[in-house]
Amino acid sequence: MTPLEDPLEDKATGCVAGAAVGDALGGATEGWTPEQIVERYGGRVEGIVPPFNEDWRNARPIAPYHKGDGHITDDTLMTHALIRVYEKVGGHLGAYAMAEHLVPELMGERRWIPELEAEALPLHRIFLAEKWIVTRLHYAHADPREAGVGNIVNCGAAMYVAPVGIVNAADPDAAYAEAVDLAGAHQSSYGREAAGVMAAAVAEAMRAEATADSVVATCLRLAKDGTRAAIEAVCEAAAGLGHWEGSFEALRAAVRPYDTVADTYRDQGLGARRPSRVHSIEELPLALAFLLIAKGDYRETVLGGVNYGRDADSIASMGGAIAGALGGLASVPGEWTEQVAAASRTDVVAPGIAIADVARRVHADDVARRRAHEAAFAELARR
Repeated sequence: MTPLEDPLEDKATGCVAGAAVGDALGGATEGWTPEQIVERYGGRVEGIVPPFNEDWRNARPIAPYHKGDGHITDDTLMTHALIRVYEKVGGHLGAYAMAEHLVPELMGERRWIPELEAEALPLHRIFLAEKWIVTRLHYAHADPREAGVGNIVNCGAAMYVAPVGIVNAADPDAAYAEAVDLAGAHQSSYGREAAGVMAAAVAEAMRAEATADSVVATCLRLAKDGTRAAIEAVCEAAAGLGHWEGSFEALRAAVRPYDTVADTYRDQGLGARRPSRVHSIEELPLALAFLLIAKGDYRETVLGGVNYGRDADSIASMGGAIAGALGGLASVPGEWTEQVAAASRTDVVAPGIAIADVARRVHADDVARRRAHEAAFAELARR
């Protein structure tokens, strides 16, 4: 892929395509340990691979999804849905936009779902934590600002919030605030906090002079409670590592005190995914750690997440979004982008162009509003 001439579009498409590619690569290894991944694929995963279970239709009857083979997962389905909401609204989003616009996106229009190999409502694919959005907002008529309370606390909001960072490009404080408001309709506690920090990470990565170090520094400045502690601990462990190969044990040890999901990933205790001020999701700190280890390089950031396993699609998608925003579209390997787009029957670049256009229009409106406020305040101050 070659860089786009417009820097905003280049970074936005790098972010959105980078997230989709990371999601597709990580889908094949989701839920497994690094050792199981090596055994299944005869070594580390270095690109698009087949499903972990060839008999994917029957391997997990409750979730018969065709992961692998370059198929995007619900992370990207939700990201693209949020971009379409931004296009409809043409402005900043809050919790009420989830009720008024995202819910119809999820339950009102059939789309091609690669993991189902069929057209279906996105609602039929998304995870239970995301189905909660429809349950609470459409059927229970909950106040959107409070609807996330009671949901399981996970990475669900953080995994698709990158567009908020693009709309607030180079303004991580605004991205954090908007994402926390938006995610209130979906998540609470450290799941909501992670959404705010993830959006801020993308907003910083969109800045022209941003680096992997500046992204992590921004996250540490804004993050609260266990989320901040987890990012600090994991990134400190990452600082002494030269490559993701051989890093998994140290990174898992660093995040373990903050993660409520057990080492045996599919066998959870009673305290898993419960609200807490001392805990954190695992995915965002790990994505930032692999970004640091790779010094912002897209390929290595994503492959670290893919080979780590556990929630690999979300780790690789978050890392891919941030690294793609740092490096632009050309940083995302073209062969991966083309293969994922073809396998998923989904354009993974066009949504980035669309959200860049929204960002430009929103910024113009923000500037006009600030100028009006400056004039009004100046008039007030003179009296």
